Amino acid sequence: MEILWFLIAVGLLIAVVAPFVRRRRSGGLQVVDPASPDAANPDDYGFLRQEELDLRLPGPDRDLLDVLEVVQHTQNWRAASQLLAGTPARGEVRWQRVQAFAGAASLELHQKPGAGGAWLRTWRAEAPQDAGAAQVHAQFLVQQAWRSSAVGEDDFRMILEEARTVCEEAARLAPDDPVPYVIELAVARGLGYGHEQFDQLWAKVIDRAPDHMGAHLVALLYLGEKWHGSRVEADHFATTAAARAPKGSLLAALPLFAVHEHVPEVVLMQDFYRSAVVSKAVEGALYAVHSARADDPMLAHVRHLLVLFLVRSERWAEAMSQLVHIDGHVGALPWTLSEDPAAEYTVYRNLAVAGFEANGGTPAMLRG
Repeated sequence: MEILWFLIAVGLLIAVVAPFVRRRRSGGLQVVDPASPDAANPDDYGFLRQEELDLRLPGPDRDLLDVLEVVQHTQNWRAASQLLAGTPARGEVRWQRVQAFAGAASLELHQKPGAGGAWLRTWRAEAPQDAGAAQVHAQFLVQQAWRSSAVGEDDFRMILEEARTVCEEAARLAPDDPVPYVIELAVARGLGYGHEQFDQLWAKVIDRAPDHMGAHLVALLYLGEKWHGSRVEADHFATTAAARAPKGSLLAALPLFAVHEHVPEVVLMQDFYRSAVVSKAVEGALYAVHSARADDPMLAHVRHLLVLFLVRSERWAEAMSQLVHIDGHVGALPWTLSEDPAAEYTVYRNLAVAGFEANGGTPAMLRG
């Protein structure tokens, strides 16, 4: 019996590793000793070391990072309030900054139970009419529910019920801002809103920001088969949004996120990542990236997910072209699903470098 389990384990290992290793005669990726002069070296491309990667954000936001440093060092909330007050309500940047402030407070509390994140509690107490504070508090509660409780447990539901109440307060303080409703989309997923209730909430989002990529990503999770919908519903939602997306919108990449949400834990289909469905979604995401504004705050999210799919399908040069834009930050799907996002990202980055070089690629080609 033990030998049977051993053989099964070996078979699974081969199934995972095989897609990344081509035969020598094909000129593809080869496994070599790290000390070998032929071993790929990510440092040659100016990539950061694993321990230097920023886990907080998908891409750079210098103003946010500067304010976060001030807030966490001084435990004074005023710089955060000023930054959010100056951030447009209907854009993606505000949603991302609210998430970042909430995530920072949640992590502080996790590291220092009972004491961490005191600046957020003080902010809410001293500025009860501050819409930004209410939004960060609501998002903080959502993150706390998933961080500290199991889905379905009483504590989980109680925290999300409180988050819903704070979302309602945040919406009263800033009626035209979509962020409170985007946050409530995550509450809807956790509390299991019925589809009619979810549709009413979604209508409030799109009335305020019809092309909000972040909102679509949160809604997609609710509609997936892991939660309250199905693969068909999620695919329809994603493809419809992509078809209606205005020129330059990253919503054209939404089908790739739908594919990622429904990738099986064990992929048994040979060449799954080169299948027609996956290839079409990847091409849509590449089109979205090439068409989007260079300063689109959601661009990094799409690039990060593209890296996974391009590496899996052994499109090394295209993966490298995404990596040179996003390296340094790993606070995005798919890496955040891992217990160690930096390590997960680094594995894929190293595979991309190795595959690129095994097929004749050099750092000079990317700099050109």
